[in-house]
Amino acid sequence: MRGALTLGPLLFNWPAPERRDFYFRIADEAPVDAVCLGEVVCGKRTPFFAADLPAIAERLRRAGKQVVWSTMVLVVGGRDEESVRAVRAAANGLTNGQRGDLVEANDFGAIALLAGMPHAVGPFVNVYNEGTLHHLATGGAQRVALPFELPAESIRALAAGAGAVELEVQVFGRTPLAISARCYHARAHGRGKNTCDFVCDVDPDGLAVETLDGRPFLAINGTQTLSHAIGCLVHEIPALKRMGIGRFRLSPQRIDMVAVSRIFRTVLDGRIEGAEAALQLAELAPFAPFANGFFHGREGAAWVNAKT
Repeated sequence: MRGALTLGPLLFNWPAPERRDFYFRIADEAPVDAVCLGEVVCGKRTPFFAADLPAIAERLRRAGKQVVWSTMVLVVGGRDEESVRAVRAAANGLTNGQRGDLVEANDFGAIALLAGMPHAVGPFVNVYNEGTLHHLATGGAQRVALPFELPAESIRALAAGAGAVELEVQVFGRTPLAISARCYHARAHGRGKNTCDFVCDVDPDGLAVETLDGRPFLAINGTQTLSHAIGCLVHEIPALKRMGIGRFRLSPQRIDMVAVSRIFRTVLDGRIEGAEAALQLAELAPFAPFANGFFHGREGAAWVNAKT
């Protein structure tokens, strides 16, 4: 099993020109098989980059990458609801395999709208057991990205009962922990959610949150809470492949994601070991430590030097 790489949706608020150039470079240089597009955290950001999406998607398709259209994680108003319905309307054209595009649902409202047509399910949906996985499959889910906090035993059990559904696990990037209707970023700067002035754009990898004694704890991204540590399962890829996991997700950070994808590609192809890859990744992402605790049944922030 060679293993496929997916670049997950961009969680952070990057300037539109930077976002466009990022995806153009991913299209031209990154050895990834699929790329998720669309806003999943805050629908207010979408108008700033929506005009670039057709060109980005076409560039990715020409490069042989599958385009995956991701929906909102938390729908809290008319704007968010309309964005989900717009993705669903577009999905009608994808049912016939329009250039291989796929829609990824990140909440059960979107799953209901996509029922009966081929689609993917994102890692923000709580798929904790085989019954849920079977229910999603009967509704048309072809691919399911598993929740971030699952331990190895749960991943193994789900993989054993997945049938024709492709399972995906995030192996790099800060771990999303929670999302709220309130905007933490705006509140931290003394602003309201509706008058935020998009202040989340000053923290392209998330706003650091420390404990009272000054230790790094979490990261904030608008309405979203993330881990401080960067989730990294590069050591665990051989074990994941043995379980039957065939797809591996990278979550964008403001670092050289082309280089990150190349490192993971070499690991998936068996050309380097996890230890060497982890050292290379640490040089690319020096702003936070790595963590793999959830996979090993530990606290998420833990780093377990496990043999593969």
